[in-house]
Amino acid sequence: MGRGPSIEGRKNAEDAKRAKVFTKLIREITIAARTGADPSVNARLRSGIDKALSANMTKDTIERAIKRGSGADGADNMQELRYEGYGPSGVALIIDTMTDNTQRTVADVRHALSKHGGNLGTSGSVAFQFHRVGELVFDTAKPGAEDKLLEAALDAGADDVQTDSGLSTVLCSQESFETVKKALAGAGFKPLRADVVMRPENRVAVSAEVAETLRDLIDWLEGLDDVQEVYHNAALPA
Repeated sequence: MGRGPSIEGRKNAEDAKRAKVFTKLIREITIAARTGADPSVNARLRSGIDKALSANMTKDTIERAIKRGSGADGADNMQELRYEGYGPSGVALIIDTMTDNTQRTVADVRHALSKHGGNLGTSGSVAFQFHRVGELVFDTAKPGAEDKLLEAALDAGADDVQTDSGLSTVLCSQESFETVKKALAGAGFKPLRADVVMRPENRVAVSAEVAETLRDLIDWLEGLDDVQEVYHNAALPA
């Protein structure tokens, strides 16, 4: 009889996944700290710190990333690059990266796309199909939670609340993101995730086969050390 993965094997896999998450969060904090090391006036840094704390990153690790980004703890040569391209069946993709080696990053991204029937586009080729918004997702499966969240979100200045299968997504402007997030926390709502994202104006339906290939491509891209976020405009079947 075959044996399943050992406890040690699962732990090693979980540790590796956790390390990759930490790497991405540290890069985000480092880049954000370049424009100011005070999270009370640097919204992007404050958001990065919140995500890091939610992932159980130590405050010492966060402080080191802030110091490195602000120049207080040595030089930092990371830079942000955004790639635009197409996945299978012409699905629009935005791939945000942070890298200290642009040749490596573009080669890795191009390889991932070509392996899944996609290709890199020129700057601006798909970005016009997306807009930057604040997005907060909540579990509203409990009776009455959806209505309470809707009322609290609109009172806080949110633009829209969309609910599907017990999950509610609060949408707001980039500028009001921190205000809405704080107001909803004060009302007792803890988000499953909260971030400023690139959201497509419209989503396009894709076949199950294309969806499977796209999911594999996204997993591949997100597995690259230099890739921070991947956005697409496909309406993936559940």
